[in-house]
Amino acid sequence: MGRKVHFGEQEVTLFLTGLHPFLAFKHKISMPYGNIESVNVDYFDAPKWMLRMPGTSISPLHIYEGSYKYADEWYFLSYERREPLVIIELDGHEKYRYVIFAIDDPTGTAAEIRRRMREYHER
Repeated sequence: MGRKVHFGEQEVTLFLTGLHPFLAFKHKISMPYGNIESVNVDYFDAPKWMLRMPGTSISPLHIYEGSYKYADEWYFLSYERREPLVIIELDGHEKYRYVIFAIDDPTGTAAEIRRRMREYHER
């Protein structure tokens, strides 16, 4: 799939593998649990007027890799099909407001992120 999620004590990190880092101009994104506002699994249609900064997009094929800006908010998108995606909303992250990506088990990944967030906030 080209993406792996690593769960640390303080943060969750999305690693891009294979060709994805070259298309996205980035190989990882770290998201501290304290900055994660919500985690959902849903479909996402990128707005037509998103600015690609930098990244790769082939919108008719639903291929998006990289950083995008829309309505004064930064998005990191990494997916290549119209399928359920992990959608993470951040608050106070150094750059991104949303990180949206495809992974083999989106429901299980989202549940694990939520579990780790609860553990982090209970400390």
